[in-house]
Amino acid sequence: MMYYLESGSHDPGFNLALEQYVFDRLDRAHAYCMLWQNDNAIIVGKNQNTVGEINAAYVKEHGIRVVRRLSGGGAVYHDLGNINFTFIVDSGATAAFDFSTFCRPIVKALEHFGVHAEINGRNDMTIDGKKFSGNSQYGKQGRTMHHGTILYDSDLEVVGKALTVSRDKLEGKGIQSVRSRVTNVRPYIAGDISTEAFFAALRDFLFQEYALQPYRLSQGQLAEIRALQAERYDQWSWNYGASPAYRLRKARQVDGCGKLEIFLDVQKGILRDVAFYGDYFGNEDTQSLARRLSGCPMEAAAIRTALKDLEIGTYFNHMDLETFLEVLLQ
Repeated sequence: MMYYLESGSHDPGFNLALEQYVFDRLDRAHAYCMLWQNDNAIIVGKNQNTVGEINAAYVKEHGIRVVRRLSGGGAVYHDLGNINFTFIVDSGATAAFDFSTFCRPIVKALEHFGVHAEINGRNDMTIDGKKFSGNSQYGKQGRTMHHGTILYDSDLEVVGKALTVSRDKLEGKGIQSVRSRVTNVRPYIAGDISTEAFFAALRDFLFQEYALQPYRLSQGQLAEIRALQAERYDQWSWNYGASPAYRLRKARQVDGCGKLEIFLDVQKGILRDVAFYGDYFGNEDTQSLARRLSGCPMEAAAIRTALKDLEIGTYFNHMDLETFLEVLLQ
């Protein structure tokens, strides 16, 4: 059985805490679906260096909330013209980072409105080659949380100004700006359908498609969600953390993986400290990889030996050891 939860809040900290609560605490014998919206917020990926992803002056001037999520991937801007969807399921036979399974219902829903959408790249949905949805996943102990955005009637000028797009991503994809490569869904829908009406229609479609049952959170559960919000998602240490203060920086846009940044402190040829940032996906915590590398000579043979029993792809999806070494030692 799949249950449906709808957050009545537009607070990004509460909504991300709600997602985590459903993922961690609700009966995993069932699956869960959520629709929700945040007002004027940037949601950064788990592995990203926040200060490098946002236009800090613009964010401060416009009162934009910045909150880090549990999943990897890139930073996204949310306003009330954007609709977020979440599926939480036991992984079962679903492959790690299988985005198409969870994007197909959205594509199918848009077909009902006469809109032809496609699943493209590693985690995007597009219309006429322009992105309207970015997706991300988080997995733990055989459980998967997939969430994505739907730019329905968002302020795309703010999207372009609030987020910082790295030069290597721009050059690698031959793109000019965020504004030129994204689109809202609303212009493609016949008739004047508001965001609220589209939200309701999408909810109705999902109820019919999955035979959803509504799930009512108790006052006790809501109190626990607010406590989780205060403990994690309202904390500067989680949302920003300390900016990396390392002597060397290695970065590359890796096909199929995303952007990987490696910050290094090397003393007399020995790796002393390592930190990883980027919009990549991965199930394993990179801190364990950093600990394995600490104390290792900065050369290929020694690093291969240190990592011989690790699968790099569990840290950086779709990356092998040789590619990792190329980035680290470039």
